[in-house]
Amino acid sequence: MAPIASRSSGHAGHVGHATRTNGLRSLFLSDLHLGARASRPAQVLDFLKGVEADTIYLVGDIFDLWHGGRVHWNDAHEAVMTDLAVRAGNGARIVYLPGNHDAAMRVPDARVAGWELREAVVHRAADGRRYLVLHGDQCDPRFLRWHFMTRLGSRLDAMLRQTDLWHRRHFALAHDAPSPAQRIIERANTLLAMGDRFEKRLVKLARASGTTGVICGHSHKPVLRHHDDVIYANCGDWIDSLTALAEDQSGALRMIQHVAPPAAAPSGPKPATGKGGALAEGMA
Repeated sequence: MAPIASRSSGHAGHVGHATRTNGLRSLFLSDLHLGARASRPAQVLDFLKGVEADTIYLVGDIFDLWHGGRVHWNDAHEAVMTDLAVRAGNGARIVYLPGNHDAAMRVPDARVAGWELREAVVHRAADGRRYLVLHGDQCDPRFLRWHFMTRLGSRLDAMLRQTDLWHRRHFALAHDAPSPAQRIIERANTLLAMGDRFEKRLVKLARASGTTGVICGHSHKPVLRHHDDVIYANCGDWIDSLTALAEDQSGALRMIQHVAPPAAAPSGPKPATGKGGALAEGMA
């Protein structure tokens, strides 16, 4: 089994800023949270315009419509749904694995036209490796799986992001400068992930299922690495990291990160850089 490329390795196979990512075998997206105040549908759509994939896995928390507060839905959200519908109509396979924020879609009669709904699925890559794919909240401690905790978390996150926006406007913070509210959000996400225990639980589940690795979301922490004989891949999210996991036609996995292009420049994904220690550059 080939090792994960180090951050100091070359950029072979990386996706350029303005280059269209054609011919992916599979694309894994997680935690779009469409309907939440903090969702970023314009960035999701901009990313999708630069990507073609035979299969798209929507790895949970795609919607955030059951948090008890106001649903924030506009034309950009509709455009994301239209893009996915067009892809399904053109023959792409769309597999949707609901998470804790869209758990209402886990009921047996839930339907989204053109999508396959699953609780979990085993994905067979082009190189024969088998990956368990699921959102990941199934490995949370029991108290975090209570619906009340999901709603509470959504409300607190919305409040902190409003505070973050106010702080940036009133104190003229640079876009990449962390605000006090942002630091609280990051610490809360780290706490909920229980250090590395969330990751270890998913790895253990993959071993128990007899698969090569696990692909998940939920923690909002994009990662692609080995745990001895098991591959752990987390898609990240589309609130903060703007990342996705991609499989090429050979079966190789890599993490890619979307960055909004300069004004009037064409859009597209770019390789995850590993900044901050969260992102691996790829896997052969």
